[in-house]
Amino acid sequence: MKEITTCILLGFQFIICGLTIYYLIISLFGLYRHKEIKKYSPPHNKFALIVAAHNEELVIGHIVESLKSIDYPNELYDIFVIADNCSDNTLEAASSKGAIVFERVDNKNKGKGYALEWMFNKLSTLDKQYNAVVIFDADNLASKNFLKEMDGKLKEGYKVVQGYLDSKNPHDSWITECYSVAFWTSNRLFQLGRANLGLSNQIGGTGFCVDINLLQEIGWGATCLTEDLEFTCKLVLSGYKVGWCHDAIVYDEKPLTLKQSWRQRKRWMQGFTDVAFRFFIKLVKKSILKKDFVALDCALYTLQPFVIVGVGIMAVISFINGYIPIDINIFSIKNLLNPVIIKLFGIFQFLFTPFILLVENKLSKKLLTYMCFYSLNIFIADNVIIYGVLLQIIFIGLFSIIIFCKEGKQCFKIFLWYLLYSVYILTWIPISIQGIINMKNREWIHTVHTRQISIKEIEGVDGQSAA
Repeated sequence: MKEITTCILLGFQFIICGLTIYYLIISLFGLYRHKEIKKYSPPHNKFALIVAAHNEELVIGHIVESLKSIDYPNELYDIFVIADNCSDNTLEAASSKGAIVFERVDNKNKGKGYALEWMFNKLSTLDKQYNAVVIFDADNLASKNFLKEMDGKLKEGYKVVQGYLDSKNPHDSWITECYSVAFWTSNRLFQLGRANLGLSNQIGGTGFCVDINLLQEIGWGATCLTEDLEFTCKLVLSGYKVGWCHDAIVYDEKPLTLKQSWRQRKRWMQGFTDVAFRFFIKLVKKSILKKDFVALDCALYTLQPFVIVGVGIMAVISFINGYIPIDINIFSIKNLLNPVIIKLFGIFQFLFTPFILLVENKLSKKLLTYMCFYSLNIFIADNVIIYGVLLQIIFIGLFSIIIFCKEGKQCFKIFLWYLLYSVYILTWIPISIQGIINMKNREWIHTVHTRQISIKEIEGVDGQSAA
């Protein structure tokens, strides 16, 4: 029995470690970005910009103003707002800013996926024809070059293109900071990494463009809690890849509190689990029959909730194995490594994300330098838990005071909030467990948006000054 248990645990470890290594390899390809001089050819694609909005009167005006100020011929794009089951003044607020508003009332089929499918059917009945649709959320803001970038990608032959998902309120709270860090690193390491490898990128729910002919060919049909992932899987199964545009930026409002964040991420994990059960086998089957690695990569991506829970289980086993002697020594490899090497690897792990933020112009060189010195705290205490914790608190306090006095309140907050990033990462484990358990609950829950930030407030703020 002991041998069987050992084999199961070792097999489980092998799978989780294998997937982790796979994602690490993809991320390494994201470190490189081809430098190019932008030369926009004369635009000719006509875009229908669609904003799905449910009770968004506080923020809808800013997204419409942002889209109207895009540097693209006015006659080549129109702004449509779906006032979806609204009980506030979203319709009036959007209309007053110059958007074309369609009101949708459907108390049975609720959610963004259903609203988009309804709007796509409306577009097909209009006299004016478009080459592509671009999807935004009501809380978004778009960079001025957004449509020029999308126009260029369509001319390259892409049928679906995802833009860069940025944050419009990264420094509001520790949760918005952690969200922003997660999106910034994902954009660079996984989206750009997949693009460099020739794989399909993942649609991120907003800021993406779809060729109208493709939409008519395969249909939308994505109505689950993560309609973006569902449509991505549908595209890959149909033989299409999602392109990536690093310079077409969409600024998204991040949740302000842990409660709001928990609820949103739980919905994501429910949707991921639902999609995994419906598409994983189909994608794997295609990858085998067609020798299509793009399909296999997409299949593996749908397993995120299970991978997160698996990593959590491995962490628990590792902890038990470290402090409670057991016969199954799964992680005995640690005993073969020099303690100094392990500590240096810990420093690398801590500094890797700040380094990516520096590359993405989201962190200053000064703050990265402080983090480099702070990372040396790994050598302070070893094996003495209470004493080590006390020294860590003193070390954090010392660095916080230095950063506050030398660099100001903003850098001080960013430093402390980054230290909480590991807490944010850990919360994904219980959230993913809840998502898996509640996968059949497809009730759509609205995320309230309140940050009334205009595109003018964001323009001109570079990564150095922001962080």
